[in-house]
Amino acid sequence: MAGEDDLEQAAVVFGEVRPRLFGIAYRMLGSATDAEDLVQDVWLRWQAYDRDTVTNPAAFLATTTTRLAINAAQSARARRETYVGPWLPEPVDTSADPHLGAERGEALEFAVLLLLERLTPNERAAYVLREAFDYPYGQIADILQVREPAVRQLVSRARKHVVAGRRTPVSGAEQRRLLTTFVAAARSGDLAELEKLFAADVTSYSDGGGVVRASRIPVHGALTVARYVRAFKDRFWTGVDVAWSSVNGQPSALLSRDGAVFAVVAVVASADGIDQVLWMMNPAKLGAAGAVPSR
Repeated sequence: MAGEDDLEQAAVVFGEVRPRLFGIAYRMLGSATDAEDLVQDVWLRWQAYDRDTVTNPAAFLATTTTRLAINAAQSARARRETYVGPWLPEPVDTSADPHLGAERGEALEFAVLLLLERLTPNERAAYVLREAFDYPYGQIADILQVREPAVRQLVSRARKHVVAGRRTPVSGAEQRRLLTTFVAAARSGDLAELEKLFAADVTSYSDGGGVVRASRIPVHGALTVARYVRAFKDRFWTGVDVAWSSVNGQPSALLSRDGAVFAVVAVVASADGIDQVLWMMNPAKLGAAGAVPSR
């Protein structure tokens, strides 16, 4: 019985911090599926560990999660070099849990996750722990097994990269307005309205993973993207229902046919207009995006 009670207590402790562990893993990997697998691995290690030697379970579990995520990020980067077409993060429904267990929603939006892909795993971990979870520099140093000045440099480099890589985003309300206007214009094939919504250097990314029909290269430029969107309007939008949701903390459109979501569409926007259109269509990456609301 003592063993069962001990395991039950271990499960309680783990359950309390699990949302944060998932939040760390997801931000490190950009994949809800991989994050779930990693957190499950942490749970198995926690069960088998001599827990009597752990004075701070939350810190121990966060450390284990981060170190496993650093290793996983290295192998994930190698896999993405052979990914078919543009790779986009796996969308996650945040309407119920807007911060994925974090105090802040930082490092959750698609634009930031894409920029974090270009960092080293240690830079990404330092940024995620500091910016999304507000860990002290000293604790991050312990987790990464480096000195505190090195952590400050990692976070500083990561911040500069994120700031340099994106324009000042618009408000959530303006982002929703631009997205809804874009979806309506895309559905009707209104070339002039589409072009008017876009920044001059807009890019459209379609992640089909080689499984569904989608452009395997990014499409650049306001007129080119507008023509591209108009070109597939008839075959793409037939029988499509549109529902609105919060995905990765930002307004997104869930596109479905016969009650099944087949695409998540989001935009990244600034004062210049829509900078990026993101079409997430790989069926293997839509499970965490949320279900179509019942009517």
